[in-house]
Amino acid sequence: MSDPNKPFFIGFAPAPKALRALLILSSLVLVLLFGAIGWAIGITMADPGDGRFRGDLRRQTVTGVLETMPYPMVHITEGSQALPEGRTILLAGQGKFGMQDRVDGMDGQMVTVSGNILRRGALDMLQLRFGMNGLTGAAGDAPEITREPLGRWKLAGEICDGKCLAGAMRPGTGLAHKACANLCLAGGVSPVFVSSQPVEGSEFLLIGDADGGPAGDWLADHTAIYVSLEGELERRGDLLVLLVDPETIEVLP
Repeated sequence: MSDPNKPFFIGFAPAPKALRALLILSSLVLVLLFGAIGWAIGITMADPGDGRFRGDLRRQTVTGVLETMPYPMVHITEGSQALPEGRTILLAGQGKFGMQDRVDGMDGQMVTVSGNILRRGALDMLQLRFGMNGLTGAAGDAPEITREPLGRWKLAGEICDGKCLAGAMRPGTGLAHKACANLCLAGGVSPVFVSSQPVEGSEFLLIGDADGGPAGDWLADHTAIYVSLEGELERRGDLLVLLVDPETIEVLP
């Protein structure tokens, strides 16, 4: 017959004194074990990079020349410390929306834009404030923005939505982000190609269609995966724009 005086743990009763040390030790081992498992999983994940909302820079207001194709961008002529003159920035609306509707008919005009910076490396995007406070016309003659043709290129890399890539989401790349990327792109957010190798000093290229307009429906099938593609490359300000021929896109292993 079992010893009736042998200590026995019951969940709804106080722990016997003889078992307390064992229970405390077991609990500590389990906490450390699960912590180690979480750490091991974490180090296998890809680094999400440095992209983020730059709340530390507060709201920025700059003036420049608006270019609407293939996606809205501003070539800054009167900048700030965070966004200096000569910088070219992409524009985005609140949430998963671009700016096409708000910039209709304003191509080539001087504008003042105000909002919060998203920044990833050399890629800058400004999420504009609601209403007219985010985008207004500005006085002055707009200087001509030169487009420097850089020839036809074949590149390998990943197609992302520029807003999440720049820092609205972490990570803003990879297959786990595909559905979110496609929602952003469907809402008009600028697509950005992340090249596996630097191109003319940059790894981030704004994507347009071969005719110079916004990219078509072909984007959705090729986001967040490793692909190769070809297109004509242009330099506009300090931003590279790749006008992609959709028929050249291939999924790579």
